[in-house]
Amino acid sequence: MRDQFPDFRLGNVLATSFTATLTERHGNPVERIPTPQRLVDWLAVNGLAVDSCTTAQLELARKLRESIHAAATAAAIQDALPASAIQVINDCSIQGRAAAILTPEGNRQWRLGADSCVEDALSVIAADAISIIAGERDGKLALCASPTCQAAFFDTSQSRTRKWCDMNTCGNRQKKARFKANHRKNGTAARTGEI
Repeated sequence: MRDQFPDFRLGNVLATSFTATLTERHGNPVERIPTPQRLVDWLAVNGLAVDSCTTAQLELARKLRESIHAAATAAAIQDALPASAIQVINDCSIQGRAAAILTPEGNRQWRLGADSCVEDALSVIAADAISIIAGERDGKLALCASPTCQAAFFDTSQSRTRKWCDMNTCGNRQKKARFKANHRKNGTAARTGEI
């Protein structure tokens, strides 16, 4: 049954990867966590394994996702952060139980306890969102240049000029569209002798 769901878009930044569980927000939206079990799957893939999820917890997760998206979008365009989004992010951040641990490679990793629940995992995602929105990490929030996507993403490229949330999807889609448009234009010009 899980094979019928769209693949997860995984990135290097937990909070913006979480907002990517709803893509094509300005086109035909694609919901990547349509069921509680699918949220459990996404959390496990991102190192935040929990045993189960209720419908109410899924709704809370989606509320957090949309709040992070709204706040990250505002930050990317240097607009005022929405108060309601800030409240949801802060509420989720303080209600969880998770510990930051140091890996042998010197990286921070989050660890949930054996009896952790969805709220504990959401607190980690909210804390990650706070970190990037507050500008504590090296990078910049930006919006995808795809008119149907416009997802907020965290640009850590050296020049901070990345255009696409994901080169393999939005970037390729836009490049293909440009190629086809140029091909049609050049093909029309060749047929009419305008070259």
